[in-house]
Amino acid sequence: MWNQKLSNNTLLSALWIFYMLNLFARDMHELGRPGMLEQVMSGTINGVEVTEGLMLLGGIMAEFPILMALLSLVLRKGINRGLNLVAAPLAIAMTVMTNLNPDLDNVFFMIIQIVALLVAVRIAWKWKEESRAFRLRQAESTIAVSLT
Repeated sequence: MWNQKLSNNTLLSALWIFYMLNLFARDMHELGRPGMLEQVMSGTINGVEVTEGLMLLGGIMAEFPILMALLSLVLRKGINRGLNLVAAPLAIAMTVMTNLNPDLDNVFFMIIQIVALLVAVRIAWKWKEESRAFRLRQAESTIAVSLT
């Protein structure tokens, strides 16, 4: 089903980047809603005052998939697998909790984000030790690239 040339680490990292880009796309899309820029400039969005604490929470929520993209590349299989099995469901919960009254475009982005995270869970759940043949193919392609 997946491109066998890519490791699970790479696939998971790509899914976290895909999720993060969809988060940012949704946020940018929201700015186009009539009156949203005025609300942002006033410091109150949908009746909620934007405080330093709320900004910190938003920063943490934005940093979460960025960190997962990096960790998915650098962590060993066991830790990586476990972390993705915990982080992806948490991200799904965050995605749903930040869209309690969604309009159609938010539903669109939310579905895409949740599907990406469910694929990450599936990859992590089914992750088996990479075969010797896969590692040999990776080494061969690395050597071939360095020779050119």
